[in-house]
Amino acid sequence: MVVLTGAGISTDSGIPDYRGPDSPPRNPMTYQQFVGDPVFRQRYWARNHVGWRHMDAACPNAGHRALAELERRGAVTGVITQNVDLLHTKAGSRRVIDLHGSYAQVRCLGCEARISRMALAEQLELANPGFAAASVTGLEVAPDADAVVEDTSDFRMVDCPRCGGLWKPDIVYFGESVPPERAAAAYELVDSAEVILVAGSSLAVLSGRRFVHRIARNGGTVVIVNRGATRSDDLATRRLDAGCSPVLSGLAQRCRARGAYPAATDTGSA
Repeated sequence: MVVLTGAGISTDSGIPDYRGPDSPPRNPMTYQQFVGDPVFRQRYWARNHVGWRHMDAACPNAGHRALAELERRGAVTGVITQNVDLLHTKAGSRRVIDLHGSYAQVRCLGCEARISRMALAEQLELANPGFAAASVTGLEVAPDADAVVEDTSDFRMVDCPRCGGLWKPDIVYFGESVPPERAAAAYELVDSAEVILVAGSSLAVLSGRRFVHRIARNGGTVVIVNRGATRSDDLATRRLDAGCSPVLSGLAQRCRARGAYPAATDTGSA
């Protein structure tokens, strides 16, 4: 079984989703806005300067831990996640494809230099002393680490010291494509699987939905666990309108009780 996860798996870790039944309307920034409009870019970095810390501090929940256990037991071959929160890796999953990148790294659009988000945070703090601390009250953070900060007009951005290029989170924005090598690795996982389990995704974005269509065309089984409808419900063999944590925890418990998948050894064999 290969698993495709979306923002719904991380809600129990305090990270809200985009399209859940109780989610407010959100308009994530597009790539074109980020590179083409300095006001949009200033607003993004100001809000991200506050919000990324919230994401960095988030801990895996029972759903993440259950998938890591199912991988150790040989039931799951890997996780393809549309999230950028790194919670699958924190939970102990070994084969994780971060389809849309992660919040923890930034890259220069000019020379392709890369630095950690922490390193950039230190530079932004020097340019904007006290800004993050003053903006924490009543914090609301979106799944892309975008915090709700109203006044960003005085926020100072920093550029790449090597070439003067724009820093951008190493995240696939709306309007961008998933890097070909990352997509190929995901397809490899999907093509070797008999089942795809979708956990916490409305499948509104083609970058994730295409894997469901792929395994369905190949005669595989599609199982969907999500609160609310998805765009691939018609392909599902099984569909559960439920939260990810209780369902995935129950699945891991069932496998554990039946002994169907022995725990992996220290060498990684199942």
